[in-house]
Amino acid sequence: MARFGYFLSCEEHGPVELVEQARMAEQAGFDCLWISDHYHPWNDQQGQSPFVWSVIGALSRAVSLPVEPAVTCPLVRTHPAVIAQAAATSAVQLGGRFRLGVGSGEALNEHILGTVWPEASVRLDMLEEAVQLIRRLLTGDQISHRGRHYVVENARVYTVPEETVPIDVSAFGPQAAETAARIGDGLITMAPDAGLVERFRRAGGESKPVAGGLKVCWSADRCEAVRTAHRLWANEQLPGELAQILPSPRHFEQASQLITEEQVAASVPCGDNPDEHAKALSAFVDAGFDAVYVSQIGKEQQGFFDFYHTNVLPRLRG
Repeated sequence: MARFGYFLSCEEHGPVELVEQARMAEQAGFDCLWISDHYHPWNDQQGQSPFVWSVIGALSRAVSLPVEPAVTCPLVRTHPAVIAQAAATSAVQLGGRFRLGVGSGEALNEHILGTVWPEASVRLDMLEEAVQLIRRLLTGDQISHRGRHYVVENARVYTVPEETVPIDVSAFGPQAAETAARIGDGLITMAPDAGLVERFRRAGGESKPVAGGLKVCWSADRCEAVRTAHRLWANEQLPGELAQILPSPRHFEQASQLITEEQVAASVPCGDNPDEHAKALSAFVDAGFDAVYVSQIGKEQQGFFDFYHTNVLPRLRG
């Protein structure tokens, strides 16, 4: 049976609010947690972006659910040797309830140090080397490494978990899915794409878990929910590689002017129809996903959790 998790949005909420939402998610009957890792929000209306590793530390004490960053980019802004230490500490704090989600990132977050933002094929190559480096450091052994993209000298992570940390890899296209199958312990993607899942399975991911995520906007007023989703997350509807190459929230705001409320309403479950919400999550299950994570857009968090606890999760599990 598929698991259903809650996706904590660091772009919309501060650290205290995120921890409280995690508590509400556990009380509502969600199975697990994702949390986004951003340096910037996608636009100024979202308005937040706390340091994810501090929030994960707080989550380890606040809830008993598994936690995974979805996803961290260990390429440019943060060196993979540092991500290895952060992941090891998080795994120790969470006592076996931690997975590391990684991906090739977006210029929005990763270009801030003034480095060149590589093209997609180079980023995938960097990701493969970064994952290898993280796995070696998670053993607790001292290592030195001189690769194509990264150098590490005499590095050892002393605080490591008893069991290795599973590393899931984000992918949105066929080449990335094959890379995820080869280097990852699972696949993360954001659309119920059965073809992508099949490609991942054929490339070596036969028994590895596949997880997906989506956003919804619960409200008793559907029109208000559509307006909220459009105001905060119109960027979700931008096509192609724009999400990976636009460098600032201002640029996303400019591009999002092309997205209409009607486009958002057609793509995001909005309002309080439980069948619409359940259908959107079931599409992932039908496409072969093992876990689905849902994120509520906007401030109406308690109403969302009550609605899912009473009306949506029972439908999905029934």
